[in-house]
Amino acid sequence: MNPAHEARVVRRGEQPPLDSALRRSVRIAAAKADAAARITSPSKHHEQDHDMNPAAVDPTARAEQATERQTQNRILEMQLLHESLARAHMQDRLHEAENQRLVSRVARARKLRQRAERASMRARKALAVALIQR
Repeated sequence: MNPAHEARVVRRGEQPPLDSALRRSVRIAAAKADAAARITSPSKHHEQDHDMNPAAVDPTARAEQATERQTQNRILEMQLLHESLARAHMQDRLHEAENQRLVSRVARARKLRQRAERASMRARKALAVALIQR
């Protein structure tokens, strides 16, 4: 689906329908089935289809279509580059946040352990004082 078509389907602030990928794949499958149904191989040589695709006849047209496909693929990759960079950036941020949470848990555990040790020392001291005064 091209970005212009997506902009028409999904308006700002709206969520795309959950099954849009399924609809798209069904449309693609239907288009492929229609294209396959339209291609008929002639049963006899004299019944050859004269409306043949020029790419099937001319090797230069095939090469032009291949370069056009490569260009379209490059354009798509460039459009998706920002999305993949944003996804990688988000993964880095999530990793940093998880590390910070881990560091804060360790620091909190260390403080709690020190507090417990101080309380234990006070309790021992109080117990020793109580035993000496007896």
